[in-house]
Amino acid sequence: MRHRKKGRNLSRSPSHRRALLRNMATSLFRHERIRTTTARARELRPYAERLVTLARRGDLHARRLAARKIADREILGKLFDDIGPRYADRPGGYTRILKLGPRKGDAADMALIELV
Repeated sequence: MRHRKKGRNLSRSPSHRRALLRNMATSLFRHERIRTTTARARELRPYAERLVTLARRGDLHARRLAARKIADREILGKLFDDIGPRYADRPGGYTRILKLGPRKGDAADMALIELV
């Protein structure tokens, strides 16, 4: 039984999974859309949406909390200066996942995750 086992482990150790999510969130905010596997996109969505919610708040404490997750200061600035105000009046649902079908090499289900 998998009671209270939230999230996917993506066949990685906790530190590797944490690094993967940080890097994918940074890429998502840099390019505003990334192509990845469906499982990774579904795992990234709540992670990225929490960061956008912090950016909507925009205060210093929120910026410091987000800086724990986003190491690139340029992307952190973009998140708080451009992306956060863009969603100021939107009560959630900042990302969209579009399924793309199987990857050619290993038939993994691919998806496009983008900012709405």
